[in-house]
Amino acid sequence: MGVSVERKSLFEGVTAYHWLVLVIASCGWLFDCMDQRIFILTREPALKNLLARHGLPLDNVFSYGGFATMWMMFGWGTGGIIFGVMSDKWGRVKTMVVTLFLYSGFTGLSAFATSWWDYMVYRFLVGLGVGGMFGAATALVAESVPSHVRALALGSLQTLSACGNIIGSQVCLHWKPGLMMTVLGSEIAGWRVVYCIGIIPALLVVPIIMTLREPEPWRRAKEAAARGETQKQVGTLKDLFRDPRWRRNSIVGLILGVSGMIGLWGIGFYSPELVSTALKGLPQKAIDTSRAWGTTWQDVGALLGMFCATLLATYVGRRLAFLCSYILGLCATVFVFYSLRSAGDVNWMLFVLGFSTLTVFGCYSIYFPEIFPTRLRGTGIGFCYNVGRYITAPGAFLMPYLVNWLRDMKVAEPFRAAAICMSVVYIVGMVALLWARETKDQVLPED
Repeated sequence: MGVSVERKSLFEGVTAYHWLVLVIASCGWLFDCMDQRIFILTREPALKNLLARHGLPLDNVFSYGGFATMWMMFGWGTGGIIFGVMSDKWGRVKTMVVTLFLYSGFTGLSAFATSWWDYMVYRFLVGLGVGGMFGAATALVAESVPSHVRALALGSLQTLSACGNIIGSQVCLHWKPGLMMTVLGSEIAGWRVVYCIGIIPALLVVPIIMTLREPEPWRRAKEAAARGETQKQVGTLKDLFRDPRWRRNSIVGLILGVSGMIGLWGIGFYSPELVSTALKGLPQKAIDTSRAWGTTWQDVGALLGMFCATLLATYVGRRLAFLCSYILGLCATVFVFYSLRSAGDVNWMLFVLGFSTLTVFGCYSIYFPEIFPTRLRGTGIGFCYNVGRYITAPGAFLMPYLVNWLRDMKVAEPFRAAAICMSVVYIVGMVALLWARETKDQVLPED
């Protein structure tokens, strides 16, 4: 891991196929994020509708939303492990195809949920595909493009994912999830229409199959293992911990991942609920519109934040980029959840929140592929990025639990107080950086 990359002019050796790999892999993750944003904006109205349908009280819908998020995160973690290993065994391209079908197909089926429990099942199954796509897509890009543009390419893949979030917000702006919509002469709940739209990304499977090929480093590692030239297996979780190098990288990567993911999924992605809290008393249509535009600006901020993280990681260093990201996440979360009070605050404050809480995800896409060898790259990325979901999943439910506990303790504004308390998770990531290796200007490990 100590061999430096020879410096070259930026686009030297970059071919049309390299651009194609980046564009298609980015689209796979982009539409994945679109489905995530659709869920964030539809979980509250969907669960209200489903609970009311069965005569269940609506005063605890926030907790049901936490459960739904938790089960999707469990699916995300499970999919990350399974498909991270499979991407090392089957190949990056085949794994992308399977995970694409999973997350888009079960997002579409969510439109036909009849109760809160089958809605939770669909969330878990969507999570399987979501968790698997990231590891396969980043490994494909990392191993396909020239070394001197690797960080920029990986950072761009993550940065472009914010466009998927923006698309999801705009879909919800047009098809109001909390209202009834007229479709082909029939009255249908808006959230059901939105989930049907979420199946469209499955069409991406056509260009993936027709144009992409497995990267050469993966082919070499697979062939060497098949010929018995190495005793080291392809895609095994135990090998992440057998060698001290990969064990240290796995543990540090996991902690780095957990810190940012709880910050986002356990706090930052409760921004729609924050808007509903701030605008309580306004008509539902006005709240839905403000939520959709607010999350759109949150995602624009995310795009710019991940772009800045990519530049910082590429030209200054990975560890400094992580540190700046965690500091921003902590400060912005405390500020926004304390200060957002009116419709005029929504757009610019959620822009700040998106910029600050998503910045660290630009670092993940660059750093995680660089700390594992080719034969374990998909497995390692899946472990760091997705095993953390098992820890993050209870964190997503912790927010509603903490809100209820603070309410019982007669704490003023318990929702805001809970978010501020949970934001200390960013400090955990800062501490983990003490053991993180710097990988700037280093070649990908092959051992």
